[in-house]
Amino acid sequence: MTSSSRELVEGIYAAFAAGDMDRFGAALAPDVVWNEAENYPYADRNPYRGFQKIVEGVFARTAEDFDGFAVAMNDIVDGGDRVVAMGRYTGTSKATGKPLDVQAAHVWTVEGGKVVRFQQYVDTLGAARAMGAA
Repeated sequence: MTSSSRELVEGIYAAFAAGDMDRFGAALAPDVVWNEAENYPYADRNPYRGFQKIVEGVFARTAEDFDGFAVAMNDIVDGGDRVVAMGRYTGTSKATGKPLDVQAAHVWTVEGGKVVRFQQYVDTLGAARAMGAA
């Protein structure tokens, strides 16, 4: 592995922010297991296995539901094979026009220089309120 786990995860966030999904996907193991937080709208298909399922089930649906969706993880802790990132999701719900501004945390598991597991934790009530579900 030529870079640290933290650098790998920081690169993933940079790729997401730039809309570079090829670079994002290249950082994930082919059989990556991705879990959205319980009670989050996109947890209905957990676990997502493989990048294409993540794109279809999480990223495409997020783009359908939000304008200006952004992830700002400004506190990243490198635990070697586990990286924890903490920050916020922001955007505007297309259905309600309400702002999304919720606290989130991600746990990334890295093996052999690739992400093999992802677990999201997020303020699901705040997201539901923005989307008009609560």
